[in-house]
Amino acid sequence: MAIPFLQDGVAGRLPLPGYIAFLTEAYHHVKHTLPLLMACGSRLPERLEWLRTAVAEYIEEETGHQEWILNDIRACGGDAEAVRRGRPSLATELMVAYAYDTVQRGNPAGLFGMVFVLEGTSVSLATRAGEALQAALGLPKQAFSYLLSHGSLDLEHIEFFRGLVNRLDREEDRAAIVHCANVVYRLYGDMFRSLPRESRSLDERRYA
Repeated sequence: MAIPFLQDGVAGRLPLPGYIAFLTEAYHHVKHTLPLLMACGSRLPERLEWLRTAVAEYIEEETGHQEWILNDIRACGGDAEAVRRGRPSLATELMVAYAYDTVQRGNPAGLFGMVFVLEGTSVSLATRAGEALQAALGLPKQAFSYLLSHGSLDLEHIEFFRGLVNRLDREEDRAAIVHCANVVYRLYGDMFRSLPRESRSLDERRYA
């Protein structure tokens, strides 16, 4: 919460290039949500079959959200197809890679630590930032479908998440979730720390 980019977003102080830079990185991690959830579900042990069912619900809820982000970029006047074809910042790429590593090499239940961080941050900031930026930038509501939907939507998801993790009765699963959450807090924060708040392009910042 102390990261200047986040503070500027909630206060409505981000210029348009900064908002588009955020949407760009959001696209590059949100597009992995379904593949990550699918991989998680496939690797959960039989003792967590009930959690696999919950993962299927998450998959249904999260389908297509990366396209919402591209639509927001178009509504801002940005080049959504260039974003689709582009690459994420190093910070975003490392966060996504860590999530895959958690599922494939560690305890797949640990992925819910990432769920906690992303959805918890959305609950705290998404709606406030979306409303503040819409007012400050004078853009249509169609440019904020991702932010304005995820504040309230993720509030429901957090309650769903609470019910799931409270059912976990093995310390190894709980510890995996806590560890993943702590790492993703750092990596997700790095993503925001790497974003430009000024008009300087993300590519210029990335390779400076």
